[in-house]
Amino acid sequence: MNHLFGWRRLARLTFMLLYFLIEVLCASQQTVQSESQRVKGIVGQSFSFPERVIKSGNLLYGDLGSIANVYPGKEGKITLEKRFENRLHLNNVTRYFTLSDLQIDDAGVYTVENTDEGKKIITFELTVYNVVSKPQVTECDSSSCSVVCYVDNEKEVTLTLYRGEEILNQTSSPDLTTDLSLRLEVEGKDYNSTYSCVAANPVSNETVHVPKCCSEDGHPNDAGLVGLAIYLKKSRNGHSQGGANRYQNWSHTEQIYQNWSHVEKTLT
Repeated sequence: MNHLFGWRRLARLTFMLLYFLIEVLCASQQTVQSESQRVKGIVGQSFSFPERVIKSGNLLYGDLGSIANVYPGKEGKITLEKRFENRLHLNNVTRYFTLSDLQIDDAGVYTVENTDEGKKIITFELTVYNVVSKPQVTECDSSSCSVVCYVDNEKEVTLTLYRGEEILNQTSSPDLTTDLSLRLEVEGKDYNSTYSCVAANPVSNETVHVPKCCSEDGHPNDAGLVGLAIYLKKSRNGHSQGGANRYQNWSHTEQIYQNWSHVEKTLT
């Protein structure tokens, strides 16, 4: 009798051990279904968390817990913060939780619990960015034949100066209270190259052409005035024998040429 009791006890212990192993395996399988992704959004636009919820699931945000949920056969929404009101919904076509009109403070950790088949947990670390500003270029500094490209500094913005496709210089700074800037000084041997300044962050970029502010010989570069002076000089020589009417028509442009000639002599 005692022998039979011992076997029953052993069988019970064996069953409990098998049950424990099954629980461990199930827990391990559930862990495999957990994922984590870093995602990016743009201020003013919508962002969809790319995990399809067909029948049931929940969306959690940081320490707030559930902020939206879907039940089999119907959809429900819970908003624990007023800022999510009328901005968070389940897209009826894609079946993604979608947050519209993104704001900077919408950044954080979101978790989609998909319970359609078993339980799948995906965590999204959302960072929200502004669209990068377009770079600006200062007026020519004729003493050094240089211009400065600058842009408003924001989160993860870089400013890059290119000659053609070659990177000449690049800058960034964690100090968002100061602009980013780069100076371009063009040497004679590089005068015929093209230059551009590019501001970029992880979601956008803006490019501006950087003009060469001095001529190849180091004089302030105003191609329009130079071209006008040459044209007027040729015109003056070719029309020196013209009549009174022609003289009146050219009197104003002649004065412009004389002014430019004076500037040209001063520079040389």
